[in-house]
Amino acid sequence: MKEETGDETVLDVLERRGLTRRAFLQVCAAVTSALALSPAEAARITQVLASKPRPTVIYLSYQECTGCLESLTRSFSPGIASLIFNDISLAFNDTLQAAAGEAAEEAKDSAMKKAWGKYVLIVDGAVPLAENGAYCTVAGRSAVSDLRHAASGAAAVVAVGTCASFGGLPYAAPNPTGAVPVSEIVRDRPIINVSGCPPIAEVITGVIIYYTTFGLPALDRLHRPMSFYGNSIHDRCYRRPFYDRGMFAKTFDDEGARQGWCLYELGCKGPVTHNACPTMKWNGGTSYPIESGHPCLGCSEPDFWDKGGFYRPLSVPTGHWSRAGVMGAAAAAGVVAGLGAAVAARVRQDRTHKPDAGGDTNQKTPKS
Repeated sequence: MKEETGDETVLDVLERRGLTRRAFLQVCAAVTSALALSPAEAARITQVLASKPRPTVIYLSYQECTGCLESLTRSFSPGIASLIFNDISLAFNDTLQAAAGEAAEEAKDSAMKKAWGKYVLIVDGAVPLAENGAYCTVAGRSAVSDLRHAASGAAAVVAVGTCASFGGLPYAAPNPTGAVPVSEIVRDRPIINVSGCPPIAEVITGVIIYYTTFGLPALDRLHRPMSFYGNSIHDRCYRRPFYDRGMFAKTFDDEGARQGWCLYELGCKGPVTHNACPTMKWNGGTSYPIESGHPCLGCSEPDFWDKGGFYRPLSVPTGHWSRAGVMGAAAAAGVVAGLGAAVAARVRQDRTHKPDAGGDTNQKTPKS
């Protein structure tokens, strides 16, 4: 059995802990299922985890509330213990680690130096720029200085949470600390945004495991993984049939709310919010805000805090439920069609009375 080294693979770790090859294959199958990958990918995951050294992960926290890390610690599949001790080598996290002060900083610097150019950097929280970064300092260094140094040795950066991805609450008006998202500081490394306030636990772990196994996932225009952010909440919401029929709760305790009607008129931002809440859910797949009777706040989108109020309905419906809207659209289409017909008739009329290019015409030429 191999001694613990920085070059251990996941298989090495499991074997050292007494797990069999059969158990290792079960772990790979579980990871494949958690990532919603095809069964064919299980063989590839098995090969990678058995041959590649466990990736070093550095987790840095700046302007944040620890909610994203709290979410991560509640991951159901893969669990946080499995993620930290089997799938990755978490070299630094100032909340979870036992070391503190100079010992913690030395451990971080040593791990970064050993894995320079290869480690995955997770960043949680926005980064303040006002007053030369004085609003957030770590071990005597500003957050912006600390981030620039850490990112320069990273293979990729995972911005966990809406604060790190888009600025979040610290970025909201009037933004007194000059907070910015990670992407405003790091411009020369691949960035994966895992937005949400906080993100779903399994989305965080899924992204980490996917990157360490396969590399960068397919990303949307906001650099979020398409596998988790490719659909809107509205697309997968179980209340969608009520939306399509124009059946809306008017208050949080009316009959419509008790019957599970759509929460659009109570400010639900599901139609413009992209996340995996309806499919992944929270607390091991138990529920998500809309299922609990609360409208989606749009927390995985940029500037969600400043978009006019959480309980104010969207200004423009996105479906076909409104009879007036459909009638209006039909009327508008009729007007456009009528204008088009009128223009076409006028063109034909002009052609009838205008000489052609050869000067031939049925009209009589006035006598001079």
